[in-house]
Amino acid sequence: MTSGNSYTVATALEGARQALALMGGDMSQAQVVVLGATGSIGAVCSRILAQEAKTVTLVARNQERLQALADELRLLNQAQMRVTDNRAQALREADVVLAVTSALDTIIEPGDLKAGAVVCDVARPRNVSRRVAEERPDVLVIEGGVVRVPGDVDFGFNFGFPPQTAYACMAETMILALEGRYESYTLGRELSVGQIETINQLAKKHHFQLAGFRNFERAVTPEEIAAIQAQAALAC
Repeated sequence: MTSGNSYTVATALEGARQALALMGGDMSQAQVVVLGATGSIGAVCSRILAQEAKTVTLVARNQERLQALADELRLLNQAQMRVTDNRAQALREADVVLAVTSALDTIIEPGDLKAGAVVCDVARPRNVSRRVAEERPDVLVIEGGVVRVPGDVDFGFNFGFPPQTAYACMAETMILALEGRYESYTLGRELSVGQIETINQLAKKHHFQLAGFRNFERAVTPEEIAAIQAQAALAC
């Protein structure tokens, strides 16, 4: 049994790093915001990003759990850690936003983001309004957790993606099966950094990879990313 969340985290973070690089950014100098930081996915993403980013701002509803997570990360990592209940201000300052909340409606709107921001939306239902992609040509929104599966595979099911493409959470079961690891892998709320690193290594071993960038059921082309970067430069 597995929820697939380990590989979802690995691919979301890889996508955010790649997208930021294409926008001309560097994670070591970035201000990162994690929305939903105290959830199972948000917490482990925060632990990993705290080893890479310049500043990590944690946002969640439970302030006590939020402060405890920040205190833990301040002791172990290089990033400057912040907590806030002012989501709007955090978003306006963010170079990278990782959205992983359990909100039932969108919580990120066009006016919330600064020019040049990268937003990786892992949540389902989505945390990012479709209007962001429509009205902010200077912001790059990508979906987290979409991968290309190796081989000429027929799922017998339409994920709504191009052929040989699936959600990372489902791909995690395939990776474990290919590796012969018939075990319960990702269960419960607690995810470890070690789990993420292991599943990522196994995915690369079996030739799973990110399926480019997508947002709102469509591919984001290199030409579109170049145009977003140009618009962001003009806005700045």
